[in-house]
Amino acid sequence: MTYRVVHRTEYSYPSTVSSSYGEVVMLPREQAGQQCLSSSLVISPEPTDLRERLDFFGNRTTYFAVLAPHTELTVTATSVVRVRGRAAAVERAAHPADSIGWWPARDRVQAAVGSGPNAEPDALDARQYVLGSPLVELSDELREYAAASFRTGAGLLDAAMSLSSRIHRDFEYLPGVTEVTSTIAEVLDHRAGVCQDFAHVAIGCLRSLGLAARYVSGYLETQPPPGQQKLLGSDASHAWFSVFVPGIGWIDLDPTNDQPVDDRYVTTAWGRDYTDVPPVKGVIFTRGDRQVLRVSVDVLRLDPADDPADAPSEPDERGTPTT
Repeated sequence: MTYRVVHRTEYSYPSTVSSSYGEVVMLPREQAGQQCLSSSLVISPEPTDLRERLDFFGNRTTYFAVLAPHTELTVTATSVVRVRGRAAAVERAAHPADSIGWWPARDRVQAAVGSGPNAEPDALDARQYVLGSPLVELSDELREYAAASFRTGAGLLDAAMSLSSRIHRDFEYLPGVTEVTSTIAEVLDHRAGVCQDFAHVAIGCLRSLGLAARYVSGYLETQPPPGQQKLLGSDASHAWFSVFVPGIGWIDLDPTNDQPVDDRYVTTAWGRDYTDVPPVKGVIFTRGDRQVLRVSVDVLRLDPADDPADAPSEPDERGTPTT
């Protein structure tokens, strides 16, 4: 599948903003099964300073500074991404010859070393995702909730998929009940939330058992009702979780839709939880105390004839080559 993803974020301010400083994580990353064919980031008003870097987790992060007075700020990321073979990792992890129990998986991650004859560098890197994080606090309540899926002798992938399905059944998808800063305790209390909350609950359950799990942000192609055209703006940024399976790697699961992540998903970034990878964050200098935020995301599947894989790189509006 090849997709064009357009993610537009608009801020309106009732009072003049003298300057804005921000960080953007909206450009898809390169990974197994995903290739970013082109991308551009346009910010209006034009920034005085604009720089891209890779953050600690390897995500494409762009810093900007707008120093001219303004009452509106718009950030538009446009990317063309090819996704294929996502299901292969899930199929391999589920194969009897490659499957691993969750207890041995936990022990291998916690005992991993980076050098020597028994080195497992991938498992060593995964150890950082066993710890608690700002929005994922480990608890006995999460461990008890996970226990129904993680029984003695259960395979890691089967248990993780069971957990994902239970979250899908037990929690109601209900926008407005939680905020981006809501804790897992609040989500458990409401038994409702959105994709970010469900990913956090799953991650908290896995980490409370000593397993490695990370938060993944990105996009999901939505399908229109039969016989109707796809509506622009009908897509939204999405979130899911990933569990580390020793010997296989990271397996992504989506509890919001109760399914493994396949070729309909585009990954933007990953980290410990949402606080590591918000699409836009920063500070503004103004006398006002309010703002209006509007977000639209369009994920459009491209015709094979429109695939730009062999097209040369062209400069964007600022003369900076797209990547």
